Amino acid sequence: MSARILIIDDDYDLCEILSFNLQAQGFQPSVAHSALEAMRLNIASFDLLIIDVMMPGMSGFQLAQELKMDYIYSQVPIIFLTALDSESDILKGFNLGADDYIAKPFSIKELMARVKAVLHRTSQQHNDALLSFGGIVIDKNSKTVTIDGSDVTLTKTEYDLLLFFLSHQGEVFTREQLIEYVWPGNTVVTLRTIDVNITRLRKKMGPYSSHIITKTGFGYCFKC
Repeated sequence: MSARILIIDDDYDLCEILSFNLQAQGFQPSVAHSALEAMRLNIASFDLLIIDVMMPGMSGFQLAQELKMDYIYSQVPIIFLTALDSESDILKGFNLGADDYIAKPFSIKELMARVKAVLHRTSQQHNDALLSFGGIVIDKNSKTVTIDGSDVTLTKTEYDLLLFFLSHQGEVFTREQLIEYVWPGNTVVTLRTIDVNITRLRKKMGPYSSHIITKTGFGYCFKC
């Protein structure tokens, strides 16, 4: 599926030009002519935001600051496209979490190249944040787990155990080693605590529960 890109700029002509060129490159562009108009959209559904800074009402910098304060929206990459080209403005843009900063006037070819570069980089980062086995998917950024497409609610301990097991498939770990990973430096955790939490984790894993196996006399292992 082609990337969805939201252009946020009060210049109607520029938005039309950008939309045309993005569409010609196979992207799905949408337009908002103000920060407030953009905030009425499902921003989290977009793969990239191209934001002007100097807009009436809320500026592009203010919009970015608002978005970066919310985890759901903070994951959407941002390119600032603006006439503000001083060093302080550029630094401010990057400090607000921008993935790139392009000063007007600009080359369409350069903009398209930078759009592709940001999308490629952020897509790779997202893939690196996912850990999976069969229908189990762990998103290390959002600390969420889905099993066969359904959300599964885990405690922090259960999440840490599952993450550890999926990161070390086929390896056998003693209870002491698991305690050191899940509760580093904590000396009051008993071996029984590991058994209890693994039992609870297995119950939540449905058809995949049998992959956490007990190695009698040794400990636990995630069987591939």
